[in-house]
Amino acid sequence: MVRIAIINYGAGNLRSISNGLRKAGSEPQIITTPSEIKSMDAVILPGVGAFRDAINNLKEFIEPIKDAVNEGKTLLGICLGLQLLFTESEEGGLYQGMDLLPGRVVKLPDTVKIPQIGWNDLEIVKKDNPLCNGRSQIKNGSFVYFVHSYYSNLTKEDLIMAKTEYGVTFPSIISDGQIFATQFHPEKSGEVGLKMLENFVDFIKK
Repeated sequence: MVRIAIINYGAGNLRSISNGLRKAGSEPQIITTPSEIKSMDAVILPGVGAFRDAINNLKEFIEPIKDAVNEGKTLLGICLGLQLLFTESEEGGLYQGMDLLPGRVVKLPDTVKIPQIGWNDLEIVKKDNPLCNGRSQIKNGSFVYFVHSYYSNLTKEDLIMAKTEYGVTFPSIISDGQIFATQFHPEKSGEVGLKMLENFVDFIKK
């Protein structure tokens, strides 16, 4: 059974993620200390809230997460967890992120209601990405659930697997080797989200 660490640093919807991963056929474990990562097959970085508080609360986990990625373990960042993987964020000032993905997190435009809360669709730009192409095939135009005020301005276009439009077109699924990130919440996205979690678990098994 695949063992997946869900990092509890005070900024995540942990129970929903844990339930989704269990349904997807894995053995999730909510962890509170960095040393627990070593015995796991993969890491989930959830996130709800503000970038500054989250990156400060996450400090003791940053190097262990990077070490896990360097060892070949799979990482999935969800919502704010995606944003924390970036070089820096403009939310509440300018703050340094984990720098696992290149670019800056910036605010959604004032032309739309902020935050974006609710369902929006995916424009899948790379059909061979593991989250959308596995045991389950995710169709282009599928709807998933978003809650966010900021988005990632990714500097490497080839890492974008899917895009979404909300006042601006932003990356909604990112993949770089064994690093995955979704701006939406797969654990809140119904059948589509569960299929993605199943594909994620299958990728870890491989």
